[in-house]
Amino acid sequence: MYRPIIAITMGDAAGVGPEVIMKCLAAKDLYEHCRPLVIGDINRLREAGEIVGSKLKLHAIEDVHAASYEYGVVECIDLGLIPPHLPFGQLSALCGHAAYCYIERAVQLALREEIDAICTAPLNKEALHAGGHIFPGHTEMLAKLTNTPEVSMMLVAPKLRVIHVTTHIGLLDAIRKIEPGLVERTIERGYTTLVRAGIANPRIGVCGINPHAGENGLFGHGEEEEKIIPAVRAQQALGRMVEGPLPADTLFYRAGRGDFDLVVAMYHDQGHGPVKVMGLEAGVNITVGLPVIRTSVDHGTAFDIAGKGIADEGSMLEAMRQAITLATRRG
Repeated sequence: MYRPIIAITMGDAAGVGPEVIMKCLAAKDLYEHCRPLVIGDINRLREAGEIVGSKLKLHAIEDVHAASYEYGVVECIDLGLIPPHLPFGQLSALCGHAAYCYIERAVQLALREEIDAICTAPLNKEALHAGGHIFPGHTEMLAKLTNTPEVSMMLVAPKLRVIHVTTHIGLLDAIRKIEPGLVERTIERGYTTLVRAGIANPRIGVCGINPHAGENGLFGHGEEEEKIIPAVRAQQALGRMVEGPLPADTLFYRAGRGDFDLVVAMYHDQGHGPVKVMGLEAGVNITVGLPVIRTSVDHGTAFDIAGKGIADEGSMLEAMRQAITLATRRG
């Protein structure tokens, strides 16, 4: 069985990323299905390992092919950007710049096809900006670095998958941006991703914008009819099992009980709220539409608990498993 190389970017070194990486890589079964490779700072990983009581060894490498990928050894492409004993839990422009550099290196490796997927530990947007990199988050950064004009964010929780038509923009801007072509392309990206993950004919529910999905014009100004229905009909014409627009409140309930494999949310909070209620600890963020597979934890840097050794690695483990599933089904 092919074991894909999964590059794990360390994220913000002052956050919980180094700790959850060291905890995650203690899971022996991961090594049966992939070859993990950290892109970060080996001294920071060593400090995090001491904090969490890890017995794993660390091996600094410069080249992907120099790694042994054996359980018990954390392979790290060491960029050497973090000074010793940098405080955990404090905003740092240096850490923001380093987090960008880890992603940049991972993208370079991915575009050269030296790795099969990227799994990202969390970064801090304020630190990222302070470090001179003005992006709303990982999704937009990866799109820029790969010259990808349009991507989608998909969140995966134990009983729910959600893909977003719009993400990090204000609500009024989101409503203006939504149009049939964008909705249809988002549905298409979600459909393709689920088929790649082994779901042959996914059932897709599409949210409305207004309460009760507009209720035949009672609420809103015809946004559902103008912006969503043409996209749904176009997908149905292809034989896809796409239903909508549906009221978001009942659609998420139905998806949670198993009626749908994917929900298409129109804007950030419409999709993020239900996912985080249903499974923040094991939630995963997948960027859909990139030339490389990218998964991520669905939590932040958690500065309040960073450096204390108590951060939960569940989301990182699930992000790795999702990366393995998608990477082994590429093409």
